[in-house]
Amino acid sequence: MNEETAHDPAEILGEDRSLLIVEDDKPFLTRLARAMEGRGFVVETAESVEEAITRIKSAAPAYAVVDMRLGDGNGLDVVAAIREKREDSRTVILTGYGNIATAVTAVKLGAIDYLSKPADADDIFAALTRTTNEKVAPPENPMSADRVRWEHIQRVYEMCDRNVSETARRLNMHRRTLQRILAKRAPR
Repeated sequence: MNEETAHDPAEILGEDRSLLIVEDDKPFLTRLARAMEGRGFVVETAESVEEAITRIKSAAPAYAVVDMRLGDGNGLDVVAAIREKREDSRTVILTGYGNIATAVTAVKLGAIDYLSKPADADDIFAALTRTTNEKVAPPENPMSADRVRWEHIQRVYEMCDRNVSETARRLNMHRRTLQRILAKRAPR
């Protein structure tokens, strides 16, 4: 690839440039769709699992960006539906709740990458177009141990439908300690 074709979307993306973005945060969805169209994709959007699966049934995309947590379900269902219809599709999962078990599940279902929010359009484009033998650069600003702990507590809290007593039980933590943690802002 020479310097002139290195930035040609057709060269990087290939013939089929269809991209499905599944995200329930409307402002983020709009910005990301516009940014990806600027990078050469033909973008379709969906704001729910149901809407995404309907779009996939009519035409499975070559590329997809799927939020893990959607209002009506789990983004992993969308990844599985895409993989069922089109094995060569390249899907990236976005999540605000980074978790190793979920990342492993996403990859087993066919996702090629798993990015924590806030991910920008450049990160997402790089993940979608990365070749299989390219190594991912380590993050410049990885989460601190305090932030990882806080994210885990928040994820369990959400899984327990925001029930403090059940969350404290599952985390083997005193209820008042958990309440103090939940009352504080997220660490950096």
